[in-house]
Amino acid sequence: MLKENLVILRNLCGYSQEEIAEKIGISRQAYAKWEHGTTVPDIVKCAALAEVYGVSIDSLLKTEKAEGIGIIPPAQNGKHIWGSVQVGDRGQIVIPKEARDKFHITGGTRLIVLGDEGEGIALVPAELFEARMKKLMEAAFTQTEDDG
Repeated sequence: MLKENLVILRNLCGYSQEEIAEKIGISRQAYAKWEHGTTVPDIVKCAALAEVYGVSIDSLLKTEKAEGIGIIPPAQNGKHIWGSVQVGDRGQIVIPKEARDKFHITGGTRLIVLGDEGEGIALVPAELFEARMKKLMEAAFTQTEDDG
């Protein structure tokens, strides 16, 4: 669990063992032993690792599985992976319950569907998106008035 997460997180972040060791004040050999599961870090070093990787200590120590994906890396604080969904014939999807609960999505909730051809699709609460667009338009209008 821990050893797998250390390898995954280090590779995801693009660090060498030496770079991580330097960031938390240990030798590369000590870090290598953690990745091999020969030894484990104390709680202070776990906290330092969690901070470097932007994850919680809890997620650093346990391995999680997502439906349709398998073992997943620890998500950074504030980010989530809830598994996969299947698109129905008419384009409908069921948002996993954990995601609906976390983002207070209930029947009748309006969502904006955003897309990036290189990255995929995102769902954003309509009220949040509309408020941000209104703010952007007001700023653009104010700047136009100042220029003219």
